[in-house]
Amino acid sequence: MQPDLSSLSEQVERETLTLREVETELRKVIVGQDYLLDRLLVGLLARGHILIEGVPGLAKTLAVKTLAQTLDIEFRRIQFTPDLLPADLLGTLIYDQRHGEFLPRKGPLFTNLLLADEINRAPAKVQSALLESMEERQVTLGETTYPLEEPFMVLATQNPIEQEGTYPLAEAQVDRFMMKLRLDYPNRNEEMDILNRMLVETPGDIKPILDGPRLAALRATCDAIYLDHKIKNYILDLVRATRDPESAGLPDLKSLISFGASPRATLFLARAAKALALLRGRGFVIPEDVKEIAVDVLRHRIVATYEAEAEEITSDDLAQRLLDRIEVP
Repeated sequence: MQPDLSSLSEQVERETLTLREVETELRKVIVGQDYLLDRLLVGLLARGHILIEGVPGLAKTLAVKTLAQTLDIEFRRIQFTPDLLPADLLGTLIYDQRHGEFLPRKGPLFTNLLLADEINRAPAKVQSALLESMEERQVTLGETTYPLEEPFMVLATQNPIEQEGTYPLAEAQVDRFMMKLRLDYPNRNEEMDILNRMLVETPGDIKPILDGPRLAALRATCDAIYLDHKIKNYILDLVRATRDPESAGLPDLKSLISFGASPRATLFLARAAKALALLRGRGFVIPEDVKEIAVDVLRHRIVATYEAEAEEITSDDLAQRLLDRIEVP
């Protein structure tokens, strides 16, 4: 049954104003980077973890730290290095001689917003320590499982140009990120703005806009955004075409895609489209919301074949071809 969109409109309008306040605070520090700021807010609303990839100096870490300042929730940053151990993230058990028992000492993973800086600089065993927390919102120490407090969100950064001393993320872990963002250099005007501002100004004080209950209310509104059956079918068509392009009427892509997106992508794409609609001030999702966010959700879930790599066709290119050719409702 179609919901009463008019009853949602007032709520959406109110929440959109709150999101504009958050954006205003972010822009006190961040110049340009509209794409990054939009996607950070989408992930925040849709309860999704985000992997941010870009060369050094593109304000990846700064953007995440500034977002944390607009939120009145606990924030921690972990600098990933080759000598990091899983216990450095999760915590460990400490023997208490007085009581003759092991007591938990919780690690920095027990927070609301976690910045995993340069995540690909730590070995696989450390990266894998994040898996349980990202998917199940819990951490196991010894024989006891501890639930993580809501909200819980992982924002990870990585540098794509260095290979020495880095460890590529495992496919199983990458799939747990709702979106993978690829940042490019700012344009000339934005870079001039950065130069002028940072030479003579210090960033203004960032005031917190959202606390835990306020963020929970925002997320509840995001969940209520209307997603029509036709849009759901469009999302399914896109995701399923990554697995079997031939049955979707795209036989030329069959030799270019080795593995497609999992059902997790279907859910994430729907949730991200809802969050983007709320960010745009609408109580319903339109096809353009899906098309705008789809590449970010699919790029790390489409595995290109050797043939595609030989032709210098990337997963971004394949996702865009699907968007260009799958029928829009």
